[in-house]
Amino acid sequence: QHTHSSIQRWLAASAAEHIQISHATGDPSSLLFSSSVSYRSPGQRSSERPLRPTRPLRSLPSPPRGPPRSSGTRPPRQKRQGEGNAAAAMAAMEAAADAMLAAASRAFCSSVAVFFQIQGCCICLLLAFGWAVASLVRKKEIRKMRRKMASGHSFAFLCDDVDELEHSVQQKLPMVSVVMPLKGFGEHNLQNWRTQITSLYGGPLEFLFVVESKDDPAYRAVSRLIVEYKDKLDAKVVVAGFSTTCSQKIHNQLIGVEKMHKDSKYVLFLDDDVRLHPGTVGALTKEMEKNPEIFIQTGYPLDLPSGSLGSYCIYEYHMPCSIGFATGGRTFFLWGGCMMMHADDFRQDLYGLVTALKNGGYSDDMTLAAIAGQHKRLITSPPVAVFPHPLASDLSFSRYWNYLRKQTFVLESYVSKVNWIMNRALFGVHFYLSWGFVCPYVMALVHIATTLRAPYSAIVKEAAGSSCGLKLVSFLLICTLTELVSMWNLTRVEIQLCNMLSPEGPQDSLRSYNWGLVFVAVLVDNFLYPISAIRSHFSQSINWSGIRYYLRDGKISKVHNIV
Repeated sequence: QHTHSSIQRWLAASAAEHIQISHATGDPSSLLFSSSVSYRSPGQRSSERPLRPTRPLRSLPSPPRGPPRSSGTRPPRQKRQGEGNAAAAMAAMEAAADAMLAAASRAFCSSVAVFFQIQGCCICLLLAFGWAVASLVRKKEIRKMRRKMASGHSFAFLCDDVDELEHSVQQKLPMVSVVMPLKGFGEHNLQNWRTQITSLYGGPLEFLFVVESKDDPAYRAVSRLIVEYKDKLDAKVVVAGFSTTCSQKIHNQLIGVEKMHKDSKYVLFLDDDVRLHPGTVGALTKEMEKNPEIFIQTGYPLDLPSGSLGSYCIYEYHMPCSIGFATGGRTFFLWGGCMMMHADDFRQDLYGLVTALKNGGYSDDMTLAAIAGQHKRLITSPPVAVFPHPLASDLSFSRYWNYLRKQTFVLESYVSKVNWIMNRALFGVHFYLSWGFVCPYVMALVHIATTLRAPYSAIVKEAAGSSCGLKLVSFLLICTLTELVSMWNLTRVEIQLCNMLSPEGPQDSLRSYNWGLVFVAVLVDNFLYPISAIRSHFSQSINWSGIRYYLRDGKISKVHNIV
């Protein structure tokens, strides 16, 4: 009986399977037997109906088919295959990247690469040492002023000895003509001009504001300022006209020299973006009187960044140069923003300096420095000759790039063969040191990436384990921090000195400096300097304040007014 039941279940299952096949294929001939087929077991009565075939069932309608697949839809199997190919490609790219990273890590641990990385660290330490020495020179002046004030000399910011303020001494001071070439009108110009004309110099003093035309925005602004102080100073505006043989700045300076008073003993050239201290003119004149051998006296700006990356790049560009101006005496550097010279040197065209400036001169300071070096004349920079230089709040990166182009273009101008050789040497040294400074940081990024990737890649782990990358990164980090701290310290000292030299003026603060941007600016400026220098070398032209200058044989050969 058990066997009979099993056979019936089997027959029912087979019939059901045939029905499913018929539904799937739509063929009614596959239904030959009914699902109710019975099987007679042994001992069953013969009266039961014998097994016979049933009539075929009607064909059932086939199930509805789904919508046809679009040509863009992949079958599941193809989709899985595509995903597998993409994963394999990603794995191959990852393996190739790991291999390149491992190879770069090994390459940057070679003896040559290690040399360049150690060289970059030495450049950082050399800059840190220079800034430390410069801060000592400035700090010495601060301590001297504090001692004078503690002893009762309240005007130590004007002069060292209180007896110098006696009327009899002030009457003997020589006449000084201050020549300021102007171009445009910026947000800080009016404040800078006020600090220049309110000098507390006790001797005769005249101010010559020189513009290229009356259409210059500076003409109207400075004219109103002179009217405001008309009873307190001797000042006038001079219209120089457009230059055709030299830069507009030099042209304005030479016209100003022609218009200066015949009794002037010294001429002081100032840029319109310089914030002068009340005692600056007196301090420079005192040094000129003390040592008649001085050919030029100069100073240097302390940039006050406005917050943009471009302003920090200009600040960083000036900081290494500030080392050469913080000597407290003799220097080989010259900054055109502040130069005091003997007026007779221009009247007599000493060493042909007027001719050199007028006939193709592009840079006033580089031309005069070359003449001073050629004739072994003395250039000095007093320790108090540091001037706040607020940068424009809208100083964009493109304006910084134009400024850098003007600075590197200076190296393309020269007045003699020796000057050309010196400029080429300066070009090569600056080029090498700039990229020599940046290269270690690029290598450090590779070493750091290798360390971070090592736990996830065997080949990178092997390279990281056999390299000295982290040691080099650690050494570079220490040198970088040392450099930034030294830069911070010199900036702090110079801000303190400027505040003491101008007690009545706006007090500057170190809190406005963003040292993260300073670090970024250090890398950006050193990376871009060689690129700018190369472009200046091959272009031989520059756009300076709306005027394009063209050089030939180191001199300006063509001047084109763009605006």
